[in-house]
Amino acid sequence: MSISDLWLNLSVKNIEDSKAFFTAIGFELSEGPGNSATSACILMGTKKVVVMLFQEEVFNGFINQKGTFSSPHPSLISISVDSKEAVDALAQKVINAGGTCSHEPKEMKDWIYACNFLDLDQHQWNVVYMKNDAV
Repeated sequence: MSISDLWLNLSVKNIEDSKAFFTAIGFELSEGPGNSATSACILMGTKKVVVMLFQEEVFNGFINQKGTFSSPHPSLISISVDSKEAVDALAQKVINAGGTCSHEPKEMKDWIYACNFLDLDQHQWNVVYMKNDAV
């Protein structure tokens, strides 16, 4: 078996609000396939990892579930940045765009500086700067 790609699919309540949030914090909205009135393709990082945002009812159709989706299994999506200042800047962008920081940027260990934030649909994200010589 050979896996060629990886992308994340997230359920959102309002696709337009979510597109505005993710572009406001600096992520790229792909203009290609995957964009519709009920979905959006967000590209993240230098490797252009795909995060697909789907309006809740569309997402629930993919997983064959009716009603509001809520997972009994919490998840944490981690992204890395190249400096402590980038962590701080992204945390501020999140707050300005209507998200919340579930913990403010801080030193987590001698070699990691991070913060967590919740997007508009309460998905939890971890923004991490790791000192290269410690990894």
